[in-house]
Amino acid sequence: MDISVVIPLLNEEESLKELHNWIVSVMQSNQFSYEILFIDDGSTDQSWPIITELSEVNPKVKGIKFLKNFGKSQALHAGFAKAEGDVVITMDADLQDNPEEIPELFKMIKQEGLDLVSGWKKKRYDSVISKNLPSKLFNWAARKTSGVQLNDFNCGLKAYNNTVVKHIDVYGEMHRYIPVLAKNAGFINIGEKVVLHQARKYGKTKFGMNRFINGFLDLITIWFISHFGKRPMHLFGALGVIMTIIGFGFAFYLGIDKLFLNPSGRLITQRPQFYIALSTMIIGSQFFIAGFLGELVLRTNHPNQRRYFIKEELNLSKAV
Repeated sequence: MDISVVIPLLNEEESLKELHNWIVSVMQSNQFSYEILFIDDGSTDQSWPIITELSEVNPKVKGIKFLKNFGKSQALHAGFAKAEGDVVITMDADLQDNPEEIPELFKMIKQEGLDLVSGWKKKRYDSVISKNLPSKLFNWAARKTSGVQLNDFNCGLKAYNNTVVKHIDVYGEMHRYIPVLAKNAGFINIGEKVVLHQARKYGKTKFGMNRFINGFLDLITIWFISHFGKRPMHLFGALGVIMTIIGFGFAFYLGIDKLFLNPSGRLITQRPQFYIALSTMIIGSQFFIAGFLGELVLRTNHPNQRRYFIKEELNLSKAV
């Protein structure tokens, strides 16, 4: 199979049929073999009945419905697990991503040998204050922190070699950082393509300003995981050593001063240096403990623990 189109969605009943017809038109005109996987992330409208109807008309349409809203990352994880195409395309269901971009994205993966191609919505139709400016700040911070030189990390329109999606674990709210996850997994051939951004035609956005706060928190998380995820003691141990050295330094100074330089002076416990020494040594010990606990958690982690529960599937084999 040439292409798997993975579409996570939440309450997008108005756009699904139009999006399906548009994708089918592009696939047929380019003679691609394909499948369309709709991942219903706990919709409360008529999205799932519409997906069911589309699957009855078009057997290339497949669907997964979650029991409740687990988040976009979990939806992508489920879709990646089931995708069979040589190239996996992800896009949003709100018609803001243009299916006409699919042939060029496919070409960049297959002919140019890229592992991942991320869309860049260079010209946007979103609010400048509420979305564009925060997005620019977010993307700047993501580039500086991750070393992945992309202009639009959060663009939903991306293309992947099938091998990539089978080897990365998209969890939490890390869908924003899939290129970083891919880089950390060893897939370094990452490209970017300017894509057409379309104004939202139906409904309203599911994202508010809180997504940018969460995005920066996730950025800190992925920075830590990228650098110390497999060796937490290297960070916490280093901090512990620094704090402990500072504490012992103050303690040594107090001891020398009391024994030899100023034996008749104030009691050690009456001097601020004593509390600095005590506090830093305690904090250093806590950093060491955090590092040990991190190492224990890392070695007892269960990577196959389920993070979402599927209610129904359409046209999908049971084997993963």
